[in-house]
Amino acid sequence: MNSFSLTGKTVLITGGAGLYGTQIAIACAQAGGNVYVTSRDKDRLADIEESFEKEGHTVHAIQFDQEDLDSIAAIRNKLEDREGKCDVLINNAVARTMSHYNDPLERFARSMAVNATGLFEITRVIGDWMAERESGSIVNIGSIQGMVGPDHTLYQGLPLNGFIPDYFFHKGGMINFTRFIASYYGSRQVRCNCLSPGGFQTEKNMPEFVERYNERTMLGRMAKSNDIWGPIVFLASDASLYVTGTNIPVDGGYTAK
Repeated sequence: MNSFSLTGKTVLITGGAGLYGTQIAIACAQAGGNVYVTSRDKDRLADIEESFEKEGHTVHAIQFDQEDLDSIAAIRNKLEDREGKCDVLINNAVARTMSHYNDPLERFARSMAVNATGLFEITRVIGDWMAERESGSIVNIGSIQGMVGPDHTLYQGLPLNGFIPDYFFHKGGMINFTRFIASYYGSRQVRCNCLSPGGFQTEKNMPEFVERYNERTMLGRMAKSNDIWGPIVFLASDASLYVTGTNIPVDGGYTAK
């Protein structure tokens, strides 16, 4: 089972200090990876590293802004200076700029800058570098909301709103973008896959929403914090050397109904 190890691999996780990013970083660190997470705020880097260290994980934090093309261009140089390579890119950064269908159009445009233009450029910058070495794994963090439409019955009578158009737009596009990247880099042994998580239960979830959501899954529950660990390590590691262009739902069967 050594193929599941990330020992000796440099892993870059964009947006690695957020809800899913933290869990992804923990999983990759536990698998032996040399893990880097990113933050837009340079002043937070030391605190981010310390928070992982308190939990027993060595994770490096570097400044990166997916909305800033100069920042994207510089990320390769930063990693090249420190590690000389990048074996795994996990595209997890996302901007949640919209809160409703009728939000100003400017919010949709800003979302595009991060979640479309920025996503493409960071994938191209790191993907080209991997292609030069003829080795690498790119993992896009999608969402079941890129696979299905919003279910309004989950939110009825609650101060919640599931009609967030930019998120559905980008996560849906990410799945076919994954196929494109897999095809483009495949001949140079760079793989690209998408992982689409379902709802992640936190203390912020309203009990009524959790009950409704649970009923819509085959396993009868929302995701726990570590449910994403195994699939992430599989796609990042050599265990999936013959897997590319796929989308794997990690959703307790939500999208299989």
